Amino acid sequence: MKLEVLNIQGEKTGKQIDLPEEIFGIEPNNHAIYLATKQYLANQRQGTHKAKEKGEITASTRKIKKQKGTGTARAGSVKSGIFRGGGRHFGPRPRTYSIKLNKKVKSLARKSALSGKVASEQLIIVEDFTFDAPKTSEYLNILQALNVADKRSLLVTDEQDVVLTRSSNNLQRADVTRVQDLNVYDVLKSKVLILSESTIEKIKESFA
Repeated sequence: MKLEVLNIQGEKTGKQIDLPEEIFGIEPNNHAIYLATKQYLANQRQGTHKAKEKGEITASTRKIKKQKGTGTARAGSVKSGIFRGGGRHFGPRPRTYSIKLNKKVKSLARKSALSGKVASEQLIIVEDFTFDAPKTSEYLNILQALNVADKRSLLVTDEQDVVLTRSSNNLQRADVTRVQDLNVYDVLKSKVLILSESTIEKIKESFA
């Protein structure tokens, strides 16, 4: 499978890059994509929620009414959850929401996400480029040249590029990440996936 390589002016360079079929040309596995997305979103949760229960409330422990004869339910103290200001019954406690996923399933999910972008013609290959200094307008010009300025785009570079990242920070629909941090959720969220030319080799190495 081969795709045209474009320059930052959106023009064809005459070069074609070979995309490995085992990564970009498989039949997408929707269930693997679902599991990987579920894991990613679950791992983003802090799990630091906490509500005070009856034993953690600071209040008087005086018995507020006699045990029998009132016609209502018995109550031992104002710390009970049935009273305003009392403890909460079965309240949330700190916990971890992280989910374990087999490496093979995660690999299949990433391959499926990349293959889906190729199948839907939402993948663009561009020549390697960088800026001397962060410049939002220059990065926006590139997106406009590629006809993706009005779409949510994700640019993947082979290494961490702070200048490119800062250039895209003020653009609401444009993100930049390195290939090591690429995940299924970000691929699915983007309407257009832009890969720099040298990123393809990095992707091959990570799936080797």
